[in-house]
Amino acid sequence: MTEAGDARQSSRDRILIAAATMVSENPAERPSVRAVATRAGVSTGSLRHHFPTQRALMDAVLAGIYAHIAPGEPIHDTALPARERLVSCLRQILAHAGTGNEAREALRRTYETLIAPEPTEEARRTYLVIEGQMQHRVEHWLSVLVEEGALPGGDNARRAKFLLTVVNGVTLERALPGTESLLESEAATLFAAVDSVLGGCV
Repeated sequence: MTEAGDARQSSRDRILIAAATMVSENPAERPSVRAVATRAGVSTGSLRHHFPTQRALMDAVLAGIYAHIAPGEPIHDTALPARERLVSCLRQILAHAGTGNEAREALRRTYETLIAPEPTEEARRTYLVIEGQMQHRVEHWLSVLVEEGALPGGDNARRAKFLLTVVNGVTLERALPGTESLLESEAATLFAAVDSVLGGCV
């Protein structure tokens, strides 16, 4: 690679790191192009060269965050049955929520940031971007299973929404006191949801 190519890659990396840092500092606010450029130490023109729109920048940032959270994709491990692979993928999402005190703290932050106050347009847009990324990710898993013939063709958007609703419920349960074994309860819930999708009930 040329020296100029190295510089371009370095500039792109700095932009992504700056944007990801700003998102982690304030998840309810989507950072402006100018603010990210300033944080990254690049011009707005340079940022626009790599990411023509704010949406393109945020999509790249969130894709990188998910890749870091879940670097492997169990959906491609065909040595395992489809239902086990899909449950493993859903568990990757749950891993980010944590358990016990960590889950309660995450829920408290979500409530204080996105639920308790009147939602701002920035908060709404940020949430919709994150929700869209998650929806796309689950739809991708389902499309892999459709291509394999492990899942009949159908409305993967509706199926993904159902699975994410189940995951949201399990995430909430993690933050609440309970008497059942968390591991057993979660496994039963996730397998029931996945079986409903694979069996064509959803």
